[in-house]
Amino acid sequence: MASAVAGTQLISLSEALFLSKPSRNRHRFILKSKSTSPNLSSLFNSRDRLILSTPNLSHLQAVLDSSTPLSKEEADTKQDDASTLRGICRGHVSDHMLDRAEEVGYVVPTDVQRQALPVLFSRRDCILHAQTGSGKTLAYLLLIYSVINAQRSAVQALIVVPTRELGMQVTKVARMLATKAMDVTVMALLDGGMLKRHKSWLKAEPPKIVVATIASLCQMLQKQTIKLEALQVLVIDEVDFMFNSSKQVSSLRKLLTSYSSCKNRQTIFASASIPQHRRFMHDCIQQKWTKGNVVHVHVNPIEPMPSRLLHRFLICSKNQRHQMLLSLLHSDAPKSAIIFVGEQSEKSKKAGNAPPTTLLIDFLKSSYDGCSDLLLLEEDMNFNSRAASLSELKQGGGYVLVATDIAARGVDLPQTTHIYNFDLPKSAVDYLHRSGRTGRKPFSDEKCYVTNIIISEERFVLQRYENELMFNCEELVLEL
Repeated sequence: MASAVAGTQLISLSEALFLSKPSRNRHRFILKSKSTSPNLSSLFNSRDRLILSTPNLSHLQAVLDSSTPLSKEEADTKQDDASTLRGICRGHVSDHMLDRAEEVGYVVPTDVQRQALPVLFSRRDCILHAQTGSGKTLAYLLLIYSVINAQRSAVQALIVVPTRELGMQVTKVARMLATKAMDVTVMALLDGGMLKRHKSWLKAEPPKIVVATIASLCQMLQKQTIKLEALQVLVIDEVDFMFNSSKQVSSLRKLLTSYSSCKNRQTIFASASIPQHRRFMHDCIQQKWTKGNVVHVHVNPIEPMPSRLLHRFLICSKNQRHQMLLSLLHSDAPKSAIIFVGEQSEKSKKAGNAPPTTLLIDFLKSSYDGCSDLLLLEEDMNFNSRAASLSELKQGGGYVLVATDIAARGVDLPQTTHIYNFDLPKSAVDYLHRSGRTGRKPFSDEKCYVTNIIISEERFVLQRYENELMFNCEELVLEL
């Protein structure tokens, strides 16, 4: 795969020239001299860290550690146990489950699994705060399977997600881990699903695990079709997104306090981004969303994004953006890429204009021949079309996906090597989650790229994201 970074040479700004007119010719992009913009990343050591925030840290230590010094043999055994997923889960998760996890490739724990699972197995409420693609889903699923009683016919674990796409992904992993010997059923109660069929299923034999979007879940709760009296574990995935959504927040608050009580369940919040996490933790306790001894597990807080992501930007005028994207695609020749486009404004919709995603797709279909699979994913598509696009992507092979921010949360496409922000995201959190769609192969050192196509007035916005997320973004210029 050719890369714009390969064969880098340094040039001055006066030597850098942009195309004066859009062109179909292929061009080479090179990096300017290293950015000197203020950036906080240089002030920190980027080692992995675990931060446990709790109102009673001494009590947590009493739960997790023994005050009795370990012998050398015990210390060696403990270290060996921590080096494998089986070792960490031994005594909590059944051998059937661990055998199945190893069959599908889950052998070595990621940082978040190694650090969070002991807390989760201690049955503490938990805020899981770690990078995108770090393994949070597997961590809370292993907890769920450790507490479920297969003999009890009731909903014992509920996982609430913001989008159908993330729900489908979580359901797939949950079902993949389940073995026939466990006799555990997993229901996907998602927007666009067949709620009548789910209603019959819930009455006949309640599933042990339910993965749900909040709207579909609340329909069932209001009709008392689904009951949560036996709920052991409640997971709210992408919690910051859900609390920031005006459509979802009131229903979510009701779920946390009215339909079930934090006293009778273990509550887990998960996300790669939890702004003002100390305030959020305080609210969790005050609002009784969690118990008072909730633990904040913050993995690698000084490096919110994987270090193997290389961030770049290209400055051009608005009417050059399509052509510059095309030149980048030719130069990078990505096997698999996602191009993020901003949502269409209400004013543009009322004027009858075509969505920017449609305009870009049409342009690429007529101009770009580097990839046979050119796909679209946006919120305005019906659920069947969205599912079909994701299904095609996961068949394997190269693709270019044009998407809105619906693809930025939870869509797991590990083969993606390039992200292009055709429109700059609205916030640093959105930048974090868009970037998190690449670099998702655990333990891989493969370099992946996040490239921003911006106008000169947007440079200060990108610099703000650099400071908030602690990364460096290098400028690309077009070499004639």
